[in-house]
Amino acid sequence: MSNHLYLWLLLLLEGLVLPEIEVSAVEIFTPSEVVAVNGTDVKLSCTFKSTHPVSDQSLIVKWNYRPPNSQRETSVLYFQESSHPPDAGLFKNRVVWSGNVAKRDASITLLHVSPTFNGTYTCQVTNRPDVQGRDGEIVLKVVQKASVSEIGMLLAVVGGSCAVILVILGIVMGVKMYKKRQEDMDIEEHSIGKTDLY
Repeated sequence: MSNHLYLWLLLLLEGLVLPEIEVSAVEIFTPSEVVAVNGTDVKLSCTFKSTHPVSDQSLIVKWNYRPPNSQRETSVLYFQESSHPPDAGLFKNRVVWSGNVAKRDASITLLHVSPTFNGTYTCQVTNRPDVQGRDGEIVLKVVQKASVSEIGMLLAVVGGSCAVILVILGIVMGVKMYKKRQEDMDIEEHSIGKTDLY
């Protein structure tokens, strides 16, 4: 028999044996880039969509890391029923599961990141019987400190908020002083009116 005949027989048997099971690929959603400050914790967000119900038993999540200018991948975290971080290497005691299976969230958090964490992180999700779809990829850039524009923006927000509060306080105090002055004038006019009567 030729290979084509085997293929057709296999497809026919699959249709007879598994007619009710629909299989599709899991859709994965990640940001393309994340910037973190050296020494801080950073969450790598990975959410997914699956056509089948999700449970700890059906879900498998694999996070991998690839350094810049390299094709060699390192395991960051494996999740199946529970989180399995690595017991050696760069990510030992430096990664925690931050996901929520019920909410279709497969995120992780990297702890105390340093420039050695720079690179590409891939999130792979399988939810049986759905198959793994296209990997979610995140490029992580660890910087030494917040950029000047971020600090400037923060100062502008804080300064602007303080200015608004001071203006509001000034208006409130001005209104109170005006009302007090009006009351004093009314009392004075009322007193003058009474003395004129005597």
